[in-house]
Formats: sequence, C-alpha cells, structure tokens
Amino acid sequence: MDRLLDIKNAITRHAHEGLTATALPGLSVLRTTRTTQPSGDVLEPAFALIAGGLKHTALNGEVYEYGPGEYLVATVDLPVVGNIVTADEDDPFMAVTLRLKPDRIASLLLDTGGPHRPASAHSLSAFGVGHASAHLLDAIARLLALLDHPADLAALGAGVEREVLWRLLTGPQGASIRQIGIADSRLAHLTRAVRWIRDHYTQPLRVPDLATTAAMSPSVFHRHFLTLTSMTPLEYQKQLRLNEARMRLLTGHHDIAEVGFSVGYSSPSQFSREYRRMFGAPPSQTAPAPHRKIS
Repeated sequence: MDRLLDIKNAITRHAHEGLTATALPGLSVLRTTRTTQPSGDVLEPAFALIAGGLKHTALNGEVYEYGPGEYLVATVDLPVVGNIVTADEDDPFMAVTLRLKPDRIASLLLDTGGPHRPASAHSLSAFGVGHASAHLLDAIARLLALLDHPADLAALGAGVEREVLWRLLTGPQGASIRQIGIADSRLAHLTRAVRWIRDHYTQPLRVPDLATTAAMSPSVFHRHFLTLTSMTPLEYQKQLRLNEARMRLLTGHHDIAEVGFSVGYSSPSQFSREYRRMFGAPPSQTAPAPHRKIS
C-alpha cells in the first residue's frame, strides 16, 4: 500500500486550511491550496515531511527545494525565508510536522545506547533535507492513523512517536538529531548562545560573551556556530531582525523607520538596504501605503 497516499488522506481528514495542531502534543498537520510569497520565519527544532506540493526554504541565501516524500529537519532555532511554490485545488500542499523534544530523544538514547554514528564535518549542521525511507513513512502513516481513534492514540501514540524518532536517529540526519538529547553536547552549549541572540536580538552582540555562554573560546565558538547555522552570529542576528521587521510591517501598525529602530537598527538607510538584500524588495513594498516614509 502507498504509505504516502495514506499520509495525505490522514492530513486531509484532520487539517483545516493552514497549520492544524492535533491531539498528540507536538504533532501538527498542514494543508493548503494556495501558494505563498517568501516570508521570514524562525524554525524551531522539528521534523517536517512533505506529502504533497512543493516548498522552498532559504537558509542564509541558499535555497532548498523539497516535495512529496522528502523532509526537513532543524535541530536548533533557525531564521529562514520560506514559501510554498506548488499548491492548488487538485494538488494541495500537505505536510506533517513533529517537534523534536530533547527529553524524548534523551530517553530513547538512554534506553537503546545508540545509535552511534561516526562524526563527520556536517554532524553539527542544524538543517538538513532528505528522502524519507519506507520505514519512516510507515511509522508516520501509523501515527496519523491513530488520530482517528482517540483511545488508541492515548495508549499507543507515545510508542509510535518513539518509533518515528528512532527512524530519524538511524537516518542521514541522525548524528545531528542525536545531539538534541545529550545534555552536555556541543549542540546543547551552542543552543544556549542561539537562544540568547533570539531573546535579545535588538541588543548589541559581543561574540566573546556568547562564547563564554557556550563554554568555548571565541575562535572555536565562531567556527562551530558557522557550521551549525551556516551563518555567523552577526548574520544570525541580522536575519532575526529582518524577519521580525517584515512581520511588523505586514501588520500595518508602524511606519518603516519606526520598525527599523524597534528591531535594533540605528540607521534607516542600512535597514532599508539590508531588507532589500534579504527579501528582494525594499520595505516600502511591504508596508501599507499610509505608513511608507522611507524607501
């Protein structure tokens, strides 16, 4: 039986237009018949499988394309720009997402003692796209099928979720996902610095202080941060600021200069220049007309 078709049918049964949380905490389904324009977002640690349609996600300017049977994994908070490029009434965009929880991964590692994979140059990378194995698709299809039977979900949901995590741990992104569950891993140390930047993105950033937070020397911290996120700490902060600025402009409650100042820019011209570089158009094309004050 085509397990991807089973996944699509389950998403159709349980998703409203857009992202829909399910009865299993951390598991969501998405269905939409509309394409979208590129927009900024911050990916949190999660696994997302595409069941229908096509999506682009750009991380620091590099665009990743993934479609049916392919998945994305993020193991740390990452500022990205994404858009749905293929979706219509006949072939909706459909996806299922599962938050990657450190306690669930740690428990699985503790009980199994593994898996152990040789370290590679990309083991620490926090972002990856790959093809779902038949075993992974089967586990996801069974997890979604439990949503039709609340009593079964309560009894079996945690076990099938655990199987999904195991399939991910034994897959191509397993070395990176494994570090989520290790309290003293390099990823855990870097995550503290990442979260500081995210929580204080409007404030001046000092790499030596961040390195201390991650218990590393500045040079080692800078190198590992770049490997993890594909950007420097300053680039990471800039993308957080610009994503937040775009969201505020879309609300129509602030003029452009005020938005730039509110996310940490002291120069309106610099804000406008960097916004254009990231989104391909000046902020004046995002802000509603009554609030446009600079280009």
